[in-house]
Amino acid sequence: MLNSHRSARARARLLAVAAGAVAAVLVLGGCDASDGKPEGKSGAGNGPSVIAPGKPGEAARTLSPEDAAKELGDDSPNSADLDYAHMMIEHHRQALTMTELAPKRAESTKVKRLAERIAAAQRPEIDAMKGWLKHNGGDEDKAGGGHDHGDAPMPGMATEAQLKNLRAADGKAFDELFLKLMITHHDGAVTMATQVLSEGNNVQVEEMANDVIAQQTSEINRMREME
Repeated sequence: MLNSHRSARARARLLAVAAGAVAAVLVLGGCDASDGKPEGKSGAGNGPSVIAPGKPGEAARTLSPEDAAKELGDDSPNSADLDYAHMMIEHHRQALTMTELAPKRAESTKVKRLAERIAAAQRPEIDAMKGWLKHNGGDEDKAGGGHDHGDAPMPGMATEAQLKNLRAADGKAFDELFLKLMITHHDGAVTMATQVLSEGNNVQVEEMANDVIAQQTSEINRMREME
């Protein structure tokens, strides 16, 4: 069920891109729908036609931009989307706290470079999620999604005691603890991203979550090789 849901969204995004691309070509070329272009099945001849790829084994369809837009559906953010953005901002912030220790505490050059890559990737992601929240009516500075986590923090989050130990560690001891905590941290982020893919509704959040899964899974594999 989830796979078909994602496929529908993917087809919808393709329709939107195709509609925009065709419209841009027609505007630049100074032509319109009356220049011998095929009309959509709806019979509308007042705009460019959009070729919509069918499902595997099905023929493509010719749609008007209006019909293509209707197939996009409603991707209004739901509570799962908003909670994900709030929580992932907090999650990423802790990762930055950990990576900021590496330049002076780490012994391994590989660990230092890894920390740099993580920070370089997650700072823009925080900005993107804050921008998304602002655009969608969420409080960009509200950490934790408004949840009372109590004794159950977000997946992968290091405890204050673990962070204290990391701050006190140096050299090889720091490298080992950093990798251990960051692998767990990344695992938690993948868990959260996977969850929003099944519970969320917004396409932008889906894309951000897929990016998190791809990037952090790759980094987990790299860190395990470094242990």
